[in-house]
Amino acid sequence: MALLGSSRPTIDIDFVGDDVAPSELHKTIMQLARERNILVEPVPLERFVPLPEGSDQRSIRIGQFGNLEVFVADPYSISLSKLDRGYDTDLDDIVFLVQNDFIDRNKFEKMVRGLLSRAGKFDFNTEILNHLQELNNRLA
Repeated sequence: MALLGSSRPTIDIDFVGDDVAPSELHKTIMQLARERNILVEPVPLERFVPLPEGSDQRSIRIGQFGNLEVFVADPYSISLSKLDRGYDTDLDDIVFLVQNDFIDRNKFEKMVRGLLSRAGKFDFNTEILNHLQELNNRLA
């Protein structure tokens, strides 16, 4: 969220990665972070939520740093995982994404409702529609 301009403080850096069988790059990231006392967490997004169609085309390129190219994952996929968790800070992050035109509110709501049929394959929170209502209340 910070890479997209959010001013909300964070205590860790999440990155899309496998927490069970990390790649060599991810192992290196985690080792360097430990050496510098930075909290990082690999997030296997595709195991948590059903990724919306087109998610691989919606990542946002941040820049090139040496031989490392940095992207922010699809804002709709991020929002779906945050809505599923439903913490206040998660809903605040989705509000930020809507207000800064990273996601369209109506498209996101349709996406959420459309993905509910696939929720059984994931550990979807049974309260996700309540979280969606709370999000809509915050955006009203």
